[in-house]
Formats: sequence, structure tokens, C-alpha cells
Amino acid sequence: MSTHSFLDPVIINRLIHLTLESRKSMIGSVSGRHRSPMRGSSLEFAQYRKYEIGDDMRRLDWRVWGRTDRAYVKEFEADTNLRICFVVDCSGSMNYNGPQSGVTKLQMAKRIAGSLAWVAARQGDAVGLASAGAMSQSASTSKKSQSDIPARRGARHLRAVLDRLESMNADGDGDLPQHLHQTAEKLPRRGLVVVVSDLFTDLEALKRSLRHLRHRKHDIVIFHLLDSTEVDFQFDQPMRFIDLEGGLPVLSDPILTGDNYRNVVQDYLQSLNALVQSTAVDYRRLDLRSDLADELAKFLTERYSRRSRSRR
Repeated sequence: MSTHSFLDPVIINRLIHLTLESRKSMIGSVSGRHRSPMRGSSLEFAQYRKYEIGDDMRRLDWRVWGRTDRAYVKEFEADTNLRICFVVDCSGSMNYNGPQSGVTKLQMAKRIAGSLAWVAARQGDAVGLASAGAMSQSASTSKKSQSDIPARRGARHLRAVLDRLESMNADGDGDLPQHLHQTAEKLPRRGLVVVVSDLFTDLEALKRSLRHLRHRKHDIVIFHLLDSTEVDFQFDQPMRFIDLEGGLPVLSDPILTGDNYRNVVQDYLQSLNALVQSTAVDYRRLDLRSDLADELAKFLTERYSRRSRSRR
């Protein structure tokens, strides 16, 4: 087992017999387990088409010839490997942990990305990583991109991804939509983009970045991390609230402001739900106290079932 602190043996053992599937056809560099838009010679039948001079005679369907006296060849779906890019939010708000969770959002994000990267690499897929942290206007593009690891296959590359995850820190005011736009432009071909974030960002900007990724034909998964205290706001005495992304602290009495706060949060969640519906992303909201082994196993099982139904 890896020595990386965020890889929990309990989670890995729960996921060891599961696979990470894409909802969309993928284009990879080697033969693998994922459906490809290219036609090939896998066992999955795709369609018939009329025979043309030069076609492989071994693909002729002689039964159709015998019934119709017409020549048709069989086409099959080519299987391919999957390219997966994990985008982990490293803005300051990811340092938050609820009173009873025992884990920060960033720590949970590392567990999610690390565990799924392990599953993907084990099944022969290419894994990459991007850190969506604070972006300095003075930083050069080359320095920004140095923290990103392009998707590649192999145990050595997986270790580099896990090492980078281990070193991530949450700090500053992040710009997740801008990072997603950059990810859409950097990925050379369609793949699976897994975003792990608390989504404290402008939702219209987020919608545009997700549509950019969809336009590039990427499959998108969002793990939305929220602690129950951020939603329920069950505090019973005046408190000093600190902005983890650099704003001024606020002294507030939750008894006086609680109802208004909860209404604002519900409006935000409803707007987010509408965004998810309009962009057709695979959205998963997790509480920091969630049983991550159960949640990830459910996620992988549902995607496998969906893929199996789509092939029938």
C-alpha cells in the first residue's frame, strides 16, 4: 500500500474490484476497456453497412447475404483507454472543516482524487492532475502550468500524481472557472474531467466553463464538498466568522441572521441544481461526514451500470 497519507486502506479495499467508467465515447492511444467513437474489431457490435470494394471479406455477414442477396459488413466498437484529469480546488475555503467532521475539504478532496486515480491507473487508464488554486496576475503562464500534470499511464506516473496531491495546500481566493477553461484548452483529446471543489464561485462563470468542457466533448464529474454546518447554520451564540479566502472577519449573531443565511444557501443550491441540469454533468454532493468508501463505491457502481445499459 502507498505511504501517501490520504490513501485509506479501507477505501482502497472497498474499490479494488470496481472500475471507473466514462459515460461518453473516448479516444485513447492504446487498446483498453472504454467505448470509442472509432470503429474497430472489439466484441461489441455497432452496426451494419453496405459492402464496398476493398472491405475485409471476413466481416461479411453471410446470413444476411443468404436472406437478402445483399452484401453487408459488420462494424464493431473499438475499445480504448481513458484519459482522466482531476481538478482539485485549492482555494482558501477548502481549509474548512466542520466541528464534527474531523477532516478539511482539501483532505477529503485528496482522498477522492487519490482513490479514483488509483482505480483508474490500476485498470490501465491515463491519469492527470490540475490544481485550481489562487492565480496571481503577475505569475507567468509557464509557472501556472508547472503545477499541472498531464495524463499518462504507468505506476511511476501515478506516484508523481499522488506526490503532487500530497503537497497541495489550500490558500487564497481561487478562480475555479478560469482553471476549467484552461483545462478544456490543454487536454489534447476528449477525456473524463473530475472536479473536486466546494463550488464557492460565480455560478454563471462556472456554467460557461462547464459548457466549454462539454463543447470539447469531455465527460464531467463534480464532487461538491459541503459541511452540514455550512447549510444548516446551527450555531446558537454570537460568533466571529473568518473568511478563509482573505476577506475581513465578520461578527454575527446566528439567532438573528440564521434564517436569512439559510435562505441564501437554499437559493444557491437551487441555482446550482439548475446549472447541473443545463450542463448535464455528473454531480455528486458530499458532506464532510460522509462515509467516503460507501460514496465512492456507489459512484463507481452507478457509472458501470449506466455504461452497461447504454451498450444493450
